Amino acid sequence: MIAIINYGSGNIAAIANIYKQLKIPYIVTDDLVELANADRFILPGVGAFDATICYLNDSGILATLNEQVVIQKKRVLGICVGMQILAESSEEGKLAGLGWIPGRVRKIDANLLATDLKLPHMGWNSIKPKANAPLLAGVDVERGFYFLHNYYFDAKDVADVSATVQYGKEMPCAVARANVFGMQFHPEKSHANGVAIFRNFAEL
Repeated sequence: MIAIINYGSGNIAAIANIYKQLKIPYIVTDDLVELANADRFILPGVGAFDATICYLNDSGILATLNEQVVIQKKRVLGICVGMQILAESSEEGKLAGLGWIPGRVRKIDANLLATDLKLPHMGWNSIKPKANAPLLAGVDVERGFYFLHNYYFDAKDVADVSATVQYGKEMPCAVARANVFGMQFHPEKSHANGVAIFRNFAEL
């Protein structure tokens, strides 16, 4: 059973609809007992870094996830801000992140982009996957995915970067370490490519 964690994120319904169409069991929940009984988790991605961390802390969800993900090694997928909170910290906020993948979330500096591009990075973009990226199996990397972000995950270990995107400069757009996965783009808005991501996660 996949638990889509309900912390007020606006894209929960889209993810749930994909799993419903795929006939893959899922629940949308913030109930701690239901979370403890799930096989894997999705942290959806709409919101701000500090607000998301505060909600997870105050609700008790963070303690449950630490037990399930860190101790029991159940798989988790973070999307957009759900990916960013996997880091140790973020330039967007002041609170500590989950620290499940070492690194810091940094604001895209428009002055460092090679071309005059607008921020936020919004719309479809191709990606460059690394070898052995199981969640990206079977996707059309040239068609790519839908992005909407001002921040990116600056991983401490390049081995934790599973894909990059070119937008003025090359930036990580997907990370993975053991049972923890994160994606800066929005698979729930990326049509067939997104469906492949969610199917792959269910089958890992």
